[in-house]
Amino acid sequence: MYLLLILILYIFFDINNIGDIMNGKSFKIKDIFADHWDAFVAKGHPIRSVVFKNVDKVIKCGDPSMGHALYYCDHCGKFKYVAFTCKSRFCNSCGAKYTQNRAESISSKLIRCTHRHIVFTIPEELRIFFLRDRVLLNLLFKAAADTIFTHFHKLNKSENFKPGFISTLHTFGRDLKWNPHIHMLLTEGASGNKTVWRKVKHIPFNMLRKRWQATILSLLHDRLGSSFYSLKTNLFNTYSDGFYVYAKPNMESKSIDSVKYIIRYTGRPAMAQSRILDYDGQFVTFYYDRHEDNKRITEKIHAFDFIKRLIIHIPDEQFKMIRYYGLYAKEYIHSSLLYRMDSKEKKIFRRKHSHWRARLLLAFGIDPLCCSCGKRMELIGIFNSGKNLYL
Repeated sequence: MYLLLILILYIFFDINNIGDIMNGKSFKIKDIFADHWDAFVAKGHPIRSVVFKNVDKVIKCGDPSMGHALYYCDHCGKFKYVAFTCKSRFCNSCGAKYTQNRAESISSKLIRCTHRHIVFTIPEELRIFFLRDRVLLNLLFKAAADTIFTHFHKLNKSENFKPGFISTLHTFGRDLKWNPHIHMLLTEGASGNKTVWRKVKHIPFNMLRKRWQATILSLLHDRLGSSFYSLKTNLFNTYSDGFYVYAKPNMESKSIDSVKYIIRYTGRPAMAQSRILDYDGQFVTFYYDRHEDNKRITEKIHAFDFIKRLIIHIPDEQFKMIRYYGLYAKEYIHSSLLYRMDSKEKKIFRRKHSHWRARLLLAFGIDPLCCSCGKRMELIGIFNSGKNLYL
């Protein structure tokens, strides 16, 4: 029963803050920004406009003066204010809600089959190009998609097999430094022009690494021009086996492992608040598990450096961090014949219980709109950023 409660908390609430709930600590990224943002800006650091917008939202998230709903109990006369959240993906609390919504959307699309988790990475020499010009991040999506489509097309050119896959861009490594890479959830199978479904369990990863390398370098060369040629040649020589591609063992899409995958890798915030070990007002101490050897590393850095590491991961306006391809992007000739992971009943249940009141009821068995006198409180008005819009 205890483990079930934790799983419910993990799914329905801020998955990045469960550690704080369990160990009693409460070091909030929001507070670090509130304490130091003005001083950080005064230092004259170059800051994108989208960063100002999102940081301002995060600092004011949950502030009733920025907007709230007013509820009233006509039985005992009590009032209750419910503050609005900022809805920013950069916010740990709101970002977790965004992540959950995305996870639900993705799970409703998944075909009931085995999936594979693939990570496409680039070497350190290339990362600076994507930081200087964020438009180039689109090439990571395109290169990963072209790599997969080419492999499946060559299985049988007349069938032109189409798999389904969902790509997510992460710009951060475990240490919060700039490290753009693509996470992909790929069906181990595809639908063709004549064949409804063909299982494709084997993917030659030597081919995958080299094709990924050739594709991304070719796209960058086309975009950056002849000045990129020397580095391109050097990278082919240095990484003769191709760029690193990781492929997790098979995951059944109806298993709990796949659900955890969906939640964890769809648009999560760069830093989980549970990783913050201490904040003394000036310095932030946090940990991460190093990728190379899984060794736990602890870092203590000034709040300015902490802020700098986080804000570079705020995406530009309207940039899509999650993209759908193949069978998950549009309907194909045999799409109606493929079984989906979620039943119609599950989808209806999720829609019915997706609002904040239902989430609290499901997680804690507490109705937030139940007055202390036992009666249900009713919405009587909404206040939005200085405008009184009472019903």
